[in-house]
Amino acid sequence: MDSLPLYRQEQQFLRLGVELSRQTLANWMIAGAERWLTPLYDYMHKELLRRDIAHADETTLQVLKEPGRAAQTKSYLWLYRTGRVGPDIILYDYQTGRGSEYPGKFLKGFTGYLQTDGYSGYNQVEGVTQLGCWAHARRKYHEALQALPAGQRSNTVAAEGLALCNALFEVERKWKDATPEQHYEARLAESRPILDAFSAWLEAQRSRVLPKSLLGTAITYCTNQWEKLNVFLQDGRLEIDNYRSERSIKPMVIGRKNFLFSNTPRGAKASAIIYSIVETAKANGLKPHLYLQHLFERLPQLPNPADPEALSKLVPWSASLPLVCRVYSK
Repeated sequence: MDSLPLYRQEQQFLRLGVELSRQTLANWMIAGAERWLTPLYDYMHKELLRRDIAHADETTLQVLKEPGRAAQTKSYLWLYRTGRVGPDIILYDYQTGRGSEYPGKFLKGFTGYLQTDGYSGYNQVEGVTQLGCWAHARRKYHEALQALPAGQRSNTVAAEGLALCNALFEVERKWKDATPEQHYEARLAESRPILDAFSAWLEAQRSRVLPKSLLGTAITYCTNQWEKLNVFLQDGRLEIDNYRSERSIKPMVIGRKNFLFSNTPRGAKASAIIYSIVETAKANGLKPHLYLQHLFERLPQLPNPADPEALSKLVPWSASLPLVCRVYSK
């Protein structure tokens, strides 16, 4: 949670007169993740696959001692999470690459809506309807507008594209507290006409703008992603952007800026599991430290560590958890 690398913790303990090497700390993390947290992670993974809305994202991760790979080679941490309906489940998955086989394997058996930022690696996932991300589309028009001199930004093509994006987000803000049914009807009545106007605008601009310019990139992105960018109209539970997964992957990105790398694949996998448990706990209103304490008291007592019934009472959204684990007790 505090993005504190093990070597800094090693130094802190040493100042307190306790000699704990970073290797010992790393071994403890790996042992805790592999022996006790993995069954809970696997249970949460199965629960995510049972839902019909998921978000995904990915970021780089450097792992120094991967077999047959140079230390500088990029690996990846993939992020998968549930949507805004149902319990929050946030899972990280360490893999050596960014190919389509990784989300395809992780999401095998999942059927429903999958929202991403448009990366083509998700196109091979079977049984899903992909959603685009209007935040990514809007960001590209914003970048194109900011590249212009300050006094020349009004009444430009980039400003027109940004205004159309903003109009869609304004509808979302207006109906943010509505039921899924109300949201669905509001989008058909208010968002669809904006999308129709946007589509006509894109068609008119395609031949007028340099394709490799910032504005051309924004228009090309929208054109290529258009079908996916319209899917949010199909269900009032869906979101217009993929911010949910961007927010969920951010803690790992911040942590990576501090710890820089994982030493081994086992360490990288353990980190992914621990981050999954902690971030899911936070998202479900738990105090991670007390929740982990509860897990490490209860998990070793289970006759079968993979018993689904027992694990169902230990997941972060379980009503069976003690109140002391919760941020806000009723």
